[in-house]
Amino acid sequence: MTFEKVVVIDARGHLCGRLASVVAKELLSGQKVVVVRAEGLELSGSMIRNKMTFARYKKKRMNSNPARGPYHQRAPARMFHRMLRGMIPHKTKRGEAAMERVKIFEGVPQPYDKMKRMVVPDALRVLRLAPRRKYIVLGDLASQFGWKCADIVNTLEDKRREKAEVYFADKKKTIANRAQAIKNKESELASVNESLAQYGF
Repeated sequence: MTFEKVVVIDARGHLCGRLASVVAKELLSGQKVVVVRAEGLELSGSMIRNKMTFARYKKKRMNSNPARGPYHQRAPARMFHRMLRGMIPHKTKRGEAAMERVKIFEGVPQPYDKMKRMVVPDALRVLRLAPRRKYIVLGDLASQFGWKCADIVNTLEDKRREKAEVYFADKKKTIANRAQAIKNKESELASVNESLAQYGF
């Protein structure tokens, strides 16, 4: 990645661990990163296997007083945040500063819906996972363990896509009108030059 003010990554279709490793390196180098559509992240393996893994992880509690935690987050954005934190020395000053440079969201909230979104080819599932291998979507796994906002996120995403389609249609129309206007002006200038050439100018 090139060093920019803020890099917005569209997480849909990426493998969680591979994306987390790339983002962690960028954060430690000083880059600010925003990850959107975290519910579209993917994990290799079947749903049964991933459910068993997360269920074992969910049982990890404090021995003397389980009410004190640790508390295991169910939202896809927070699950990815935990994976990312594990790849950063978050208890040091440098790691703490790095974790402050990242924002993770389900869906694409404002103002990031108006910004250019990037993908990370090294983390795309279609490029990194063999076609025959099983995989699951992180949002589906989160819904199995108590995440209740999937319908809300889907509704907001549908509205965002509708607005984006209208905006893109208007943009294409504007570009076409601009190109036609330039063409018309060029033809006018050509006719003026021809008329001037007739009079020896």
